Amino acid sequence: MGKPLWTFVLIVFLMGVAGCDSTGESDPARSETPGVSKDEIRLGSSLALTGHAGYLGTQTLRGAEAYIRFVNEGGGVHGRKIRIISYDDSYDPPRCLSNTQELIISGDVFALFCYVGTPTTVKVLPLVEEAAIPLVGMFTGANALREPFNPYVVNIRASYYQETETAVRHLVEDLGISRIAVFYQYDAYGFDGLIGTELALKEYDLEPVARSSYIRGTQSVAEGMEKIRVTGAEAVVMIGTYDACARFISVALAAEYDPIFYNVSFVGAEELARRVGPDVSPVVLMSQVVPQPVAGADGADDVASQYVRLLARYFPDDTPSFVGLEGFLNARIMVEGLERAGRDLTRQGLIAAIESIRDYELGPGLSITYGPDDRQGLEKVYFTRLEGGRFVPLVDWQALVRRPGGEQ
Repeated sequence: MGKPLWTFVLIVFLMGVAGCDSTGESDPARSETPGVSKDEIRLGSSLALTGHAGYLGTQTLRGAEAYIRFVNEGGGVHGRKIRIISYDDSYDPPRCLSNTQELIISGDVFALFCYVGTPTTVKVLPLVEEAAIPLVGMFTGANALREPFNPYVVNIRASYYQETETAVRHLVEDLGISRIAVFYQYDAYGFDGLIGTELALKEYDLEPVARSSYIRGTQSVAEGMEKIRVTGAEAVVMIGTYDACARFISVALAAEYDPIFYNVSFVGAEELARRVGPDVSPVVLMSQVVPQPVAGADGADDVASQYVRLLARYFPDDTPSFVGLEGFLNARIMVEGLERAGRDLTRQGLIAAIESIRDYELGPGLSITYGPDDRQGLEKVYFTRLEGGRFVPLVDWQALVRRPGGEQ
């Protein structure tokens, strides 16, 4: 659909076509706000539920659903149950765009929610702006969702720039590493991580000793690995998906190349750990933007403990994950915004309600704040290390210092 026609259809829709019956008369039992009825709020989501990023989308959605089912069991929000209408985009930008058009025009949704991935989410930003529809909680740290400022785009997590800046600082200052390469997915996601790494290195008058990429949806990494290996890079910043990054690590180790492999959060800790396997011991690090997804002591009520308990209740076959905890956080903020917005729900009212959130406690040392010019809730970056087939908190960077002979 061409943009002029799309804009016309969207304007007609937003003027209330969805609120009229076949005779053109207003339905008094229906809210004038799209996606809101007397007893239901409908949220629309496009995310990868199949394909090479399917684990990420599935975990994000289940984390969100765990909290929303809990809220619905308690009566919902101001007497309305929340329903997520989710479409699979397989991490494909054109499919995400088509899904979003369908959700906005025909899906009758109040807000967009829990999108996954940079190239997909960035693709729909013009639609979000044209429709003036809130987009809340995305599993991506893309800078394009933060600059330029868009009042309808509500981020929960820290950005990729923050992840890579913090990682580079540790690599350079704590480990004394100066030869750092970047392996990235050749799309908006990979470019974002590459730029973030370059900016961080520039603070130390450094730049990547090598840059290599792969095509999204493939595992064609051998040539890119070799390009990095011959430079003698001591650390590789990896901006990809779990399958490609696991393949890169495997190919590197087979070539007797064993640098520090650092991954950003989107790579997906649990799935990367499974694919690398427990029988090898490379130094694989990953930054996280949420705490460890484990329950605290009995009676603990921090967000991670809530997530673990509710996931076990509603999805007993699932294992808690960092990705799922992000989805759970997305739902916590969405519900808090809906609660504050009141019974007379509007899209602008939701945005104003989210702006009012200040020091919203999620657990010890973890709180969320928004404002009129602030659409990012969390700033903290955590680090984990692959040990024994799973990612555990990294508490001592000095323990990673390479000794003569390659030992740690």
